[in-house]
Amino acid sequence: MKTLIKPLVLALSLTTLMACNANNRKQNKSELIAETVIKTTSKDHKPEIKVALLLDTSNSMDGLIDQAKAQLWKLVNELSYAKCEDESPSLKIALYEYGNDNLNAEEGYLRQVLSFSNDLDEISKSLFSLTTNGGNEYCGKVIKTALNQLEWGNNEDDLKLIFIAGNEPFSQGKVNYKDASKLAHQNDVTVNTIFCGDYNLGISTSWKDGADLTHGNYMAINHNEATVHLASPYDDKILELNEKLNKTYIAYGSAGRKKMEMQAEQDTNALSYNKANAVSRTVSKSSRLYINSSWDLVDAEKDKDFSYDDLDDKQLPKELKGKSKDEIKTFVAKKAKAREKLQTEIESLNIKRRNYIAEQNTEGSNSLESAMLEALKTQAEKKNYKWE
Repeated sequence: MKTLIKPLVLALSLTTLMACNANNRKQNKSELIAETVIKTTSKDHKPEIKVALLLDTSNSMDGLIDQAKAQLWKLVNELSYAKCEDESPSLKIALYEYGNDNLNAEEGYLRQVLSFSNDLDEISKSLFSLTTNGGNEYCGKVIKTALNQLEWGNNEDDLKLIFIAGNEPFSQGKVNYKDASKLAHQNDVTVNTIFCGDYNLGISTSWKDGADLTHGNYMAINHNEATVHLASPYDDKILELNEKLNKTYIAYGSAGRKKMEMQAEQDTNALSYNKANAVSRTVSKSSRLYINSSWDLVDAEKDKDFSYDDLDDKQLPKELKGKSKDEIKTFVAKKAKAREKLQTEIESLNIKRRNYIAEQNTEGSNSLESAMLEALKTQAEKKNYKWE
C-alpha cells in the first residue's frame, strides 16, 4: 500500500533552580560529537520553536499534503500566542519529503525541501511545490538525516520537534528507527509520529514505538479528512485590510521584487482553498512571526545592524531613488505607522473572529493540524511554555 502526502512548531533562566527548561539535562559531550554534527550554541539566545516536518510523498497521501497546505496558517497563528516566561519565542520550520521515486535512491529517496526558516512565505511556497510518486519510505533514514543536516542548537530553552507522517511500516530501510530516535533523544529533539490510517495498525507497524523512544506523541489521523474553514462575519473586512497591509511593504535589494511577488502568490494559494483560509493567512501576516527584513525596509529597519548609510540607491524602489537619507527615513516611518495601525485592526477583528468560531465549532477534528497542536502543546508545557 504505497502512500503519499500532498500536503506544518522558548526564556533565560532566572536561577539554577528556576529555568524555562525544567529538566536541565546534561549531555555526554563525547557521545554527542560521535553521534551527530549538531553543535550550535548561543548566549543571550531568544527561545525558539523549531519544527521539522517530514512528509511522505509517495502515492496515496494527497489528502495529507492538502491538509498541510490548508492548515499552515492556523498552526502559525496558534504558535504566535506561545509564551516562555516573559518572552515570545520565534518560530522556525524545516521541510523534508521522503518515499518518492523521483528522489535520489542513493540518498534514501528523501530531500530537504527547506532548511530551518522563519520566512513564512517561503515555507508556504515549499509546501505548494510538493508532488507525489510511489516509492520506498525509510523513516529511520529521514529522521537521522534531519537531525544531522539541520542546525538544532543546544539551547535548553528551545522547543525542538520532529513531526513525521506516513502510513508504511516505520521500520523500513537500512537505518534502524530505534537508533535514529535515540539520537534525537540525546539531542533534546522530540520525535512525534503521525500514522495516516487505523490507530492499532500504526502501533503494529512501529509508529508508536518510534515516538515512545523520545517521549513524543503517537497519533493516528484521517489524512483524507477535508479541512473545514468556518466563515465569520469579520472575514471580508480582514481581507480588505490585507490589501492595504500589502501596500505598506517597501521592497528593496536584489530579491525585493521577487519576494513581493511571492507574498502575493501565497495570498493566492491560501485563497485557493477558500476565503476563511485566506483570512487565517492575513492574521499570520499581522502577527509577530511574519518577518521580512531581508527584503522589506520597514522590517529591516528594526534590525540592530541596519543602517540607512548602507543602502544602495540602485537597490531602492523607484519611489525612493535619488531621495536623501532623511526623506527615506520619513517615507519608511509613514509606512511603518500605517502597518502598525492595520495590524492592530486585524488583531482586534481576529479576537472577535476566534470567539465566533469557538462558539460555532462544536465538532472535533482528526486532522494533521489538530494532531500537531495537541503534541506541541503537551511537550511545550514540559518546558514551561504557556499560551496567551
